[in-house]
Parts: sequence; C-alpha cells; structure tokens
Amino acid sequence: MNAETFVFFGQVGSGKGTQVELLAGVLKKRDGRECVETSTGNEYRKLIASGNYIATLIKDSMTRGELQPDFLTNAIFTNILTASLSPEKHLIADGYPRTLVQSETFEAMMKFFKRGDIKIIYIKVGKEEAIKRMMLRGRHDDTKEGIAKRFDEYINNVVPAMNYFKDKKGYTIYTINGEQSIENVHKEIIKALNF
Repeated sequence: MNAETFVFFGQVGSGKGTQVELLAGVLKKRDGRECVETSTGNEYRKLIASGNYIATLIKDSMTRGELQPDFLTNAIFTNILTASLSPEKHLIADGYPRTLVQSETFEAMMKFFKRGDIKIIYIKVGKEEAIKRMMLRGRHDDTKEGIAKRFDEYINNVVPAMNYFKDKKGYTIYTINGEQSIENVHKEIIKALNF
C-alpha cells in the first residue's frame, strides 16, 4: 500500500491541529508507518521564540493578522519535506498551502516527491464560531481586530488556495462540518476517507 498524503484546511480555531494528531494516530495504528506532520504555524512560532532578527519581522506581520510571505512559508515547508519525507512515510500538511502561489508550489513539490491521490480535508467553521473559539484560546496575537483580520485573510487567500485543487486530477476535497464535538469531527473525517 502506498503512503498517503493529506492536506488540512480550516479557519484558525477550527481544531485542525487536534484532527491532524487524531488522524496521525489512526494511520499509525492501521499500518505502523511513520507520519511526517508539517505545521508551518508551529515552525513560525519556533522562529519567533528564537528572538533573532527574523523573529521581529514575523511578529510584526503576525500581530497585524497578515499572512507570512510566500517565499518564507515555501522554504519552511520545503525544508521539512527535504529533511523528513521518504516514499514509505505518510504526509500530513497543516496550514500549508495558504495562498495561490503556495498551492502552485505545493503541486510542483508533490510531483517531485511522486505523491498522487492527495486528500484535502477542509474543516469548515462559521465566522461566529471561529471568533468565539479564538477568543477562548487566548494566544497573544488573538485580539478581536487580529482575529477579524485573519478571518478576512482566510476567505481572501486561503479558500482560493484550496479551490485551486478543485477538479484537479489526483486531488480530492472533503468538506467536514467543524462545528461539532472533536470526536464527531474525527468520525466524519474517518468516514469520508473510507478508513
């Protein structure tokens, strides 16, 4: 059986990270293979924690609720794949691609790494629910303005980035209702994937 590739799309606060972990657990149980999980958000948080020059630059745009530059996000994602991906490992991408430019790069990367049949999991959450959840988790960049800005960024950039793969050969998009319990979202994902 070939290693599988999954891409998670979802508003900040949609519970993507949790669902990535749950799916990785299912994959491990199913065939014992290693799973490469890429979270560009976590990588950016690590860069910020380093406190160097790039940290200041990233922090500024993050506070304004802006997406990070494509070249940087592409580089971070490429580095993870270069360091960790091999044919027998599953791949779960979380938070990438987030713009059309990144989607084109992602498509090229998948061709290069000989990955086909890519499953896109879109955890859909409405604006009200997303804002409520983001306010609850209380990260330093979760101000009301920052959250509203991020929601707009999401609709203007991330949704088109996902729609880039619509009707593309080798890509399937599964839309999942994210406004249910963690357990039910997980169940719906597993059912959609026919696991």
